[in-house]
Amino acid sequence: MFDTIPRPTDGVSITGPALVGRSTATSETLVLAERAAATDATVLLTGESGSGKRLVARFIQARSARAARPFASVSCAAARDLLLESECFGHVKGSFSGAHRDAPGQLELADSGTILLDEISCAGVRMQVKLLRFLETGEVQPLGGGRPGRRVDVRVIATTSANLTHLAHSGEFREDLLYRLRVAHIHLPPLRERPDDIEPLIAHTIAKTGRAVRFSEQALARLASYHWPGNVRELQAVVERLVYMSGASVVEVEHLPEWFRTPGARVVSIVERRRQLSDDLYAGLVSRTISFWGELYPLFLARDVTRHDLRQVLRRGLTTTSGSYRALIGLFGMEPADYKRLLNFLAAHDCNVDPRPFRKRAAGQRASESVAMALVRDREAAAGSRLERPSAES
Repeated sequence: MFDTIPRPTDGVSITGPALVGRSTATSETLVLAERAAATDATVLLTGESGSGKRLVARFIQARSARAARPFASVSCAAARDLLLESECFGHVKGSFSGAHRDAPGQLELADSGTILLDEISCAGVRMQVKLLRFLETGEVQPLGGGRPGRRVDVRVIATTSANLTHLAHSGEFREDLLYRLRVAHIHLPPLRERPDDIEPLIAHTIAKTGRAVRFSEQALARLASYHWPGNVRELQAVVERLVYMSGASVVEVEHLPEWFRTPGARVVSIVERRRQLSDDLYAGLVSRTISFWGELYPLFLARDVTRHDLRQVLRRGLTTTSGSYRALIGLFGMEPADYKRLLNFLAAHDCNVDPRPFRKRAAGQRASESVAMALVRDREAAAGSRLERPSAES
């Protein structure tokens, strides 16, 4: 599925982007998207990166009553904290360094239309609170503004490749905001789960290039058996590369990249690779085979380890320490004097993980264990009293 929608303009009929595919999953997605387009409900689109969430958002917009109205898009992953808030809600002069004049946000600019909030899971706590208030009241309160906010009519479509339910349970995403966003929920399955879409997507991509190129049956079979960790976005890039660079009118197996020419080859997805990395880092810290400050810290500064990787390591550690950051120092082989240094480092790079859910989980586990032990003691006491009670015959 690829984004081919033109920008909507007043008085112009918009046909919108095409959802390409013949699988059952794509047909179900199309039905749900049509239903969502017929309403003004808030929409949450979930799925792996590259699965076509932005395209479905544009499809919903183009099929809705707001098709000829403004369509704004904000990436929550590209702008963080106050910059993201300013991008969405606008700001008043002097509200932060560099704010030399009042500026409207995308919500005001999209009045009567639709706004797409891409990767909503990256929004910070403050932004989540303001967004929840907007969804409940429709008011836009600019950053630094003291007056009552202006009311606007904007339909919100949010996308995420993260599991918001898990983030809500861990305290990183507001549960009440999740309920507000998930009025109409459409999940896009990864391309590997809908292989019937691969051939139509290849044909669609070739048609967009304008080249008279086709793929042999053997080449199509290799592409269909591939794992596609990058989903539709990866398929589009691979097909365009072969069309433009193979120099052949018929693409054969020999023209395919090396990993396609090896039968049974499986590329590990990005999500799996990141999970393996965080597991390896945690195991290395606990076993003392790697040092937090000597090796993990430089890898993070060099961006070989991401915020997500580091947070995953912290979550593993906080699970072990029942939510104690101080106990992490010993667990990760650091000196006691490093406690404040660790907290300052995590705060400076926005890598903190809320320890409270891990404390609640540990407290609940201890409580259940205490109840179980009490039941065992009661049973033992009851059994002992039966043994000590004299019989009627004695």
